[in-house]
Amino acid sequence: MNTLVNRIAQGRGDEIADKVLRGGTILDLITGELIAGDVAICGDTIVGVFDDYEAREVIDVSGTILVPGFIDTHLHIESSLVTPFEFDRCVTPRGVTTAICDPHEIANVIGSAGIHYFQNASEHTLMDIKVQLSSCVPSTHMETAGASLSASDLAPLRGHASGLGLAEFMNYPGVIHRDPECMAKLALFENGHIDGHCPLLSGRDLNAYIAAGIRTEHEATSAPEALEKLRKGMRVLIREGSVSKDLHALQPLLNERTSPYMCLCTDDRNPLDIGEYGHLDHMIRELIRLGTPPIAAYRAASLSAAEAFGLKDRGMIAPGKRADIVAIDSLEGCHAHLVMAAGTVVNDTSFAQRRLVDPVGRHSVQAPKVQASDFRTRANRAETDVIGIREGQILTDHLHENIAIEDGDKRPDISRDLVRISVVERHGKNGNIATGFVKGFGLKAGAIASTVCHDHHNIACVGVNYADMAVAANRLGEIEGGFVVVQDGKILAELALPVAGLMSLLSFEEVRDHLLDLRAAARQLGVTLEEPFLQLAFLALPVIPALKITDRGMVDVHKFEIIS
Repeated sequence: MNTLVNRIAQGRGDEIADKVLRGGTILDLITGELIAGDVAICGDTIVGVFDDYEAREVIDVSGTILVPGFIDTHLHIESSLVTPFEFDRCVTPRGVTTAICDPHEIANVIGSAGIHYFQNASEHTLMDIKVQLSSCVPSTHMETAGASLSASDLAPLRGHASGLGLAEFMNYPGVIHRDPECMAKLALFENGHIDGHCPLLSGRDLNAYIAAGIRTEHEATSAPEALEKLRKGMRVLIREGSVSKDLHALQPLLNERTSPYMCLCTDDRNPLDIGEYGHLDHMIRELIRLGTPPIAAYRAASLSAAEAFGLKDRGMIAPGKRADIVAIDSLEGCHAHLVMAAGTVVNDTSFAQRRLVDPVGRHSVQAPKVQASDFRTRANRAETDVIGIREGQILTDHLHENIAIEDGDKRPDISRDLVRISVVERHGKNGNIATGFVKGFGLKAGAIASTVCHDHHNIACVGVNYADMAVAANRLGEIEGGFVVVQDGKILAELALPVAGLMSLLSFEEVRDHLLDLRAAARQLGVTLEEPFLQLAFLALPVIPALKITDRGMVDVHKFEIIS
């Protein structure tokens, strides 16, 4: 039993503990020392450390270092392309025992039902999934999403055990200029936690944004930007996703002084990168390799994260804390030999004992059938706004190129790496199709398309052949969404994502294998990007500077307006 009396008795040694981890050394996150001793556990709670204990079950962790379970402070589980249960199976064995997620990807497709799905799933996963309530559905007025959530829609979703507060407030212009709906949402969560999202915001505008009660920021992409935000009281979350890779830029800021105010997050990371490199474990290894003191890296991954989000029950291996513990080979290696989540040893048996929740959001792709002519760009001047890709970032450049008009159309020019990008509305709302140009894919033939298209999740397609673009877009409707690569009318590779057009029903291992095939097929078309599909998805997000595209047209993010 795990009663107050039991915890006190087992901590004092008057009663034998339920479990003891024996033979390891504990990383003290206060001093950085490695201290030998048992870890006694009563139910899901640590009750004793730095001493010798007897227990009903003794677990030998000899030769390992015990560190607190890792906390991913901001992510969208949907971007892992698998359900919360497969994400749990993929990531928890790497030591991630808490994930603070924003389900706004699925909420943009099916609304409150998507948030309920994540809340229900959180009750049955081994990792503790904290479900923030999505603040910006849709992210702006410049896109067509499948749903819209107002303050009155969010209010009934509060009070679930997984809840911490309001998820990333992406509409930073709406905050600064006091948009009424933004004010209503901020007021609803005024006394709780509110996550931030304010790329490149500075000076008085940043002051105003923080004054709204917004506490965290994961969009800092340079050390000067992060330092200003730290100095103004924000907790900065260092991000290393599959596309947004900010660890190297921010690592110099993370030291013993700043580590109480900095955390780690992945935001958007797929199973291929998790399998090849890792998750938060990869971030810890890389930070230490670059010279970060181990105590600073492990604090950011656990204690600082817990403190930033008010999770006083975790973050240390100490009495009274949740028994989230990772036994690793070394501080530098950070390879988990054993993971314990709330006192449960993570293994195939414990995963098999979970109760799964039925997926939602089936048959969500309601796009009209398109044809090659739908991808023409009609214009009367050669000067053209072009999205410039920055690989490893979701920031883009606003380029200007002269593209000749031929037969009333501006056509792709592979000699200059200028390829067509289009967004097709797929929620059955209006059938919008917008076209533009993007530079940086390296595409030489065919087309690739996706229903992962932040945050409205319409169909995003890039190509040099309009007929192939039509085949790719139409195929997504047939497979309930996903990724498709097409050349000369033939499908080279695909991955179906039938859960809201965002998540697969396959295992994470199968999804990883499909992603390998998709990357290989994209390279066959000339694509030079390491992660072309998520890079494509972020080209449609109109809250990240500088130039993006939605189903309503090209968006100048700095001006926060659609380019006519």
